[in-house]
Amino acid sequence: MPVLPGAEPYRHEGGEVGVLLCHGFTGSPQSLRPWAEHHAAHGLTVSLPLLPGHGTRWEDMQLTGWQDWYAEVDRELCLLAERCSRVFVAGLSMGGALALRLAARHGERVAGAVVVNPANKVHGLAAYALPVARHLVRTTKGIASDIAKGGAAEVGYDRVPLHAAHSLRRFLRRLDGELPQVTQPLLLLRSAQDHVVPAADSARVLSRVSSTDVTEIVLEHSYHVATLDLDADRIFEQSLAFVGRLAPSLGKEGTATGG
Repeated sequence: MPVLPGAEPYRHEGGEVGVLLCHGFTGSPQSLRPWAEHHAAHGLTVSLPLLPGHGTRWEDMQLTGWQDWYAEVDRELCLLAERCSRVFVAGLSMGGALALRLAARHGERVAGAVVVNPANKVHGLAAYALPVARHLVRTTKGIASDIAKGGAAEVGYDRVPLHAAHSLRRFLRRLDGELPQVTQPLLLLRSAQDHVVPAADSARVLSRVSSTDVTEIVLEHSYHVATLDLDADRIFEQSLAFVGRLAPSLGKEGTATGG
C-alpha cells in the first residue's frame, strides 16, 4: 500500500547524540518532520519512523494494535543506541505516550524525554463502549489537523478505526501503571487549547513520573498538533536546549557525521 505524500519516515545520520521522534495516533511523520529537520540541522542523529498501519489508509490501521506501534519505536531506539552515545526520546500525543514507555522500560539507555500534549487516556463515555462498539461500528470521526495556524494541515486519517482506538485505550491504561518507572529528565510542553487531549492528561503524567528534573511549558498559541502550529519554533528551540543541557558534547560536534 503506497504511503501518503509527506507521510514517509525520516532519518538523518548526524553526530553522537540521537533523538527518536514518535508521531501520534492516526497521524504520520509529517506532523513531526519540521522538528526532525530542525534537530538534524543542529548535528543530531534523528529517527522519525512511520508507525505500522499509519500513513496509508485507515483500513490498514484496523489490522494493527499498540504492540505493533510500540515494537517499531522500540526497534528504532535500539538502532539509535548502537550508534549514538546518548539517546533522547520525544513524541506528540500518543507518540508522547510511546516515548514515555521507552523511558520507563529502557532506563539509562534513554537520556531524557520530550513530550508534546502527551495522551494518558481515551476520554468520554465512548471509551467505555469501545470493547463492544468496535464489533458493531468500524470507524468514528477523525482527529487530525487540530491546528490554530491558518493554512496548516496534518497528514492523517479522516476516520478513527475503533479496533485501533480500543487497543490505544488498553495501551494508555498499561502505561499509566508504568509511569513511576520514568526517572529521566522530562520536558513536557502542552497547548493551552487542545481539542484532542485535555490538560488533565499532562497533569496526570507529571503526577505519576518519578523524574526530579522536570520542566513544563504552556504553549499559548497552539492547538493539539503544536509541532505544526504557531508555537512550533518554541518547541524545537526548547527541546534542542534541553538536549544540549544534558548532552554538552552536542554543541562541540557541529554537524559531524558519525561512523
